[in-house]
This record gives sequence, structure tokens and C-alpha cells, in this order.
Amino acid sequence: MSNVVPDGWSVGRVGDAITSADGGVSVNSENRIKNHHEHGILKTSSVFDGRFIPSEHKAILSNEVHRASTSPKKNHILFSRMNTPVLVGQSGYVDRDYSDLFLPDRLWQIQVSDEYNAKWLSYTLRSQGVVKKISDAATGTSNSMKNIAKPNLMAIPMLCPPLPEQQKIAAILSSVDDVIEKTQAQIDKLKDLKTGMMQELLTKGIGHTEFKDSPVGRIPVGWGASTISRSCKIKNTLRKPISKEEREGMKGVYPYYGPTKAVDHINEFRVEGDHTLIGEDGDHFIKFASWAMTQFVSGKFNVNNHAHIIEGTGACRTKWIYYYFMHRDITASLTRQGATRYKLNKATLEGLELALPPAEEQDKIIEILDAVMTDITVREDKVSKLQSMKKALMQDLLTGTVRVNVDNQHKEEVVA
Repeated sequence: MSNVVPDGWSVGRVGDAITSADGGVSVNSENRIKNHHEHGILKTSSVFDGRFIPSEHKAILSNEVHRASTSPKKNHILFSRMNTPVLVGQSGYVDRDYSDLFLPDRLWQIQVSDEYNAKWLSYTLRSQGVVKKISDAATGTSNSMKNIAKPNLMAIPMLCPPLPEQQKIAAILSSVDDVIEKTQAQIDKLKDLKTGMMQELLTKGIGHTEFKDSPVGRIPVGWGASTISRSCKIKNTLRKPISKEEREGMKGVYPYYGPTKAVDHINEFRVEGDHTLIGEDGDHFIKFASWAMTQFVSGKFNVNNHAHIIEGTGACRTKWIYYYFMHRDITASLTRQGATRYKLNKATLEGLELALPPAEEQDKIIEILDAVMTDITVREDKVSKLQSMKKALMQDLLTGTVRVNVDNQHKEEVVA
């Protein structure tokens, strides 16, 4: 926190703004069955970066419901006193009452004094300076078992603007959050649309009415069934393992891909053109429904020894491989490495079966899916830019570097 206190502001402590901070109780729970529960106990992952995510919960055993007494209340803040999957001190603002959800003992529900704005405090708890102080005040034997005591949280210093300025700051930051949430909702709908379209187009094609049995299930008459080795080129001889230490001395513009993403950029390339990559090992195999198993890569690049390099042919487009195996369950064909690790060796890759439409139909299906993917990417880029803008706004507004005009009571339209 800056040593300079903005004119009209004061230095207070987190505890000054809080009238109570109560946690839930420890109750037994079982894995949630979607759409088949009456009451839920929240996970610590239900609070993240100032947001409350009510869907992050588990079902409470029926004989435990009477012990779960604390429910999220409107205009309160939920605060994780222990590590979430990210770090201790995550919090989220609650926008309405949730009578069917309950707090575990790791979450505190913070009630804010009438002299302070709850949304402003929620943002302040996620501000750069306060987050660091929360982290410094947490105790524990390891990073995975950090915990902050209530007196330590209450004693953390913070800059406090007058209430009207708190309200205006909260309104400005909330307007950005509203756009982020709306855009994210559009992304989620597009991803659902993409999933449905892929299930339909990759198995039934476009406009077909007659189908036949094949090694990959029912497919349109006129389609074929093939394997990777018969329909594509595997170019693993172009892979090159380069250690992180070596890459430090060869930084450049050419991507260096691992099983699911580019892990670095270096000053040389070994592969050029359009290719599909599929990981050789990694967690993505068991998370295929939500985590793309394939990457479509163009231009000049490099690949390490943890991803296979595939190039299409005249009969099988490179992007057909990309879409066909993007979210396909191939775990039955993989070699197991421990409880949750799988490996796709070259021999197994060569034998993977796939449906193969005529090239012209592949092109049409690819064009349709490309359009949806582009729409998703555009919106994801927008969210990323908005999040960066929000981070900068929080730093400026919550430290008083930029002051708001409290005389103008109209809601700020920060973004279109």
C-alpha cells in the first residue's frame, strides 16, 4: 500500500468495515449428483477473484442437513480462510440469498457495516496490496495448507475513501464485471453449441438420410472408415526435446509446443505448414470432454517429444483430424501410467479409427466449425482484454491514483 493517502481518504483496517465474520460447520458430504439434490455444501472453489460461484458445491447427506446452518446472504462477502485451488484469501460477493446452500467451516461469511459499501470491500479484498498482506499474514507448514486467523485478517490495513466514493468505485468496477459475465455467458452458450454441432456433424454429416454400420459406429452411406496410419502422415521425426535450460539461451519467435499448448518460443523451427498435434501423455486424456486433446498449428514452429505431429492427405484433411479427435474418448486405446495418467504411443496412434467423409464434405464441416470457433475466440479475447482493464482500474481506483466524480450519480459505462 502506498504511503501517500489521497485527499479525503483515511487508512483503516479490514476489521473496521466488518460487523461479523462467521464460518459454517464441518459436515460430511458426498459427490454432487447434478439436478438431484435438495441441499448443497459449498466448496472453497466457490469463491474466486471476487466472484461467488454457487454451482461449486457438493450434496449434503440427508442426516447432516440439520447441522448446516449458515447460508449465503445477499450483500455479504464469502471469504476463504484456507487455500482454495489457487491461494488463501479468495473471496466473492453474494448478490442474493441462497437458502439451499450452506457454508463449510473453511468459508467465512462477512457482514459489512452500514458505513461501508460491501461491493467496494469485496474489490478491496482482491486488490493487489491487500491480497499480498493476506498472503503474508497466512500461516501454515506448506503452500497447500495455508490458513489465516480472523484477528490477522481484521488487522490488515487498507485505504478507505468516503462512502459515496466507495459506492462510485464499486459501480464502475461492477459495470466491467457485468460485461465480462455477459460475454462469458455468450462464450458458454457458443461452446455448448459447438459441442452439439460436433456431435452431429462428425457422425451424421450434412443432410444425410441413409446410414450404415462401421467400425466407428453408424455413419452416413458414402462415408468411409479408416485409421490414422492409412489416411494421414505421422511426422514425429521432426520432434525435438529441448530442455528449459537450453531454451533460455535460444529465445525467439517460433512456438515450441507441448501436448496441449505452446510452452515457449525459440529462435529456430523444425516444422512448417498446417499440422494437427495430439498429446502423447498428460491429463487431457481423462478430461477430453472439456479439454481439447488436439491443437491445429500453422506456420513455422517446433514440437517437443510429448506430442505427435500429424499431417493430412488429399483423402483426410489436417483439420478433420483436429476436430474429429478434439473431444473424443480414446482412453480404452491408451496405455495406463499410474491411476490417472495415460500414454498414446505411436503404434496406438496409427491404429486409431475415424470416420472419413468425402473431402468436399470434410471442407464444409470444417468451415462450419471454424466459424463457431472464431466466434468463441473473438469473445475470449474480449474477456481477456476486459480482465486486464479491470485489473488496471482496480489498481487506480482502489489506491486513489485516479479519483472518481461522486457528483455524477449516473452509472458509469466503462465499456461498450
